[in-house]
Amino acid sequence: MRLVCSFALLLLVVPAFSQDLRDPDPKKRAKAAKALSKEGSEAIVKLQPLLSDTVLDVRIEAVKAIVEIGTQRSLDALIQATRDNDPEIQIRAADGLVNFYLPGYVKSGVSGTMQRAGSSVMARFSGANDQVVDPYVLVRAEVILAAGKLARGGVSMESRANAARAVGVLRGRAALPDLYPGLRSKNDTLIFETLIAIQKIRDPAAGPEFSFLLRDLNEKIQIAAIETTGILRNREALPQLKDVIKNSRSVKVQRAALVALSTIPDEANRPILTHYLNDKDDGMRAAAAEGLGRLKNPADAATFDKAFSEERKMNARLAQAFALVKLGRIEMTEFSPLRYLVNSLNSKAWRGVASGFLVELTREASVRTAIYPVVPSAPKEEKIEIAKVLALSGDKDSVTVLDGLTKDGDADVAQEGLRALRSLKARNP
Repeated sequence: MRLVCSFALLLLVVPAFSQDLRDPDPKKRAKAAKALSKEGSEAIVKLQPLLSDTVLDVRIEAVKAIVEIGTQRSLDALIQATRDNDPEIQIRAADGLVNFYLPGYVKSGVSGTMQRAGSSVMARFSGANDQVVDPYVLVRAEVILAAGKLARGGVSMESRANAARAVGVLRGRAALPDLYPGLRSKNDTLIFETLIAIQKIRDPAAGPEFSFLLRDLNEKIQIAAIETTGILRNREALPQLKDVIKNSRSVKVQRAALVALSTIPDEANRPILTHYLNDKDDGMRAAAAEGLGRLKNPADAATFDKAFSEERKMNARLAQAFALVKLGRIEMTEFSPLRYLVNSLNSKAWRGVASGFLVELTREASVRTAIYPVVPSAPKEEKIEIAKVLALSGDKDSVTVLDGLTKDGDADVAQEGLRALRSLKARNP
């Protein structure tokens, strides 16, 4: 009897909310919009007209409800909301679009940090900005277009910077032309978020667009521009990188520049790389080792054998191991450089560095083949990280190994194996 009464009450309440959507009192309209978030996709058609409401609070509650519903049917409404003239609504709409493709993004996104002061909106961009959708995720072109337009012409610097971040997370290559104006803005947050987005999209053609930032007076922006140059392997920037290494007074900037230079193999880089191979700063030693390793000169092998056996700093030793594998040392014996890189995947502090090196190294079939036999008996963290590596650099020969990981007895390993397999097949259909 109680269940019947509750159901009857629900039938009475839902129409009441629908009626309140047209109530002259904006507080009632806002309250009704908030309540509709519990109705799911069917509520979108009722909420969408409220995105054009004359009262800001009503529109805010409508977009928040649409974001919370978060289904395929939310996308068109959120695209509409990106065209609102209020920065908070633009930020919430952009985060909602990303959240559909990367569930949970809203909780860590910029929209959760907003504070209003009248028409102004302040938001914190200090959170980690390393999220990207998996390669197998197909993002609607209209979503990328909307985020790009917002990055170019949002009503505030905060909404533009947040949209630039969204473009990067969604790997929105088609929106790159909309990002470029942000590089020449006078807003440091927008410039930085744009650079990180360009890093994630990884289109080498973008390199010349931000080369002027390699000498920016803001160290954070300068380092981001230098790192992006290295990621895109912009060979045209080599003279500028050498100049920064020579003349910068900041060790952090010098280190970033040497790392970027090391990613662009050129025998003309040898003198500067050799100069820093025994530098007192272990970061500089590591960058020099990376760069010389990529030159693949067999004559360097003896130098790296000695350095690898004597080095005590982890980051330099990982780089030396990388160099030795580049030079053909692909055996997986107990103390071999390749085994050292794989074993370092177990280290929470260093797995990111080791994984980055392995992503590059496993583009070679011989390196992948050397690693495959140890995967079934590897510790949990190694299996998870190897799956991530092969998702980015594996080939058709990796399918069997990843398929085995999908059947692993550990649920976390199996899940990562499945994600990696989907990513691999998206890259190699």
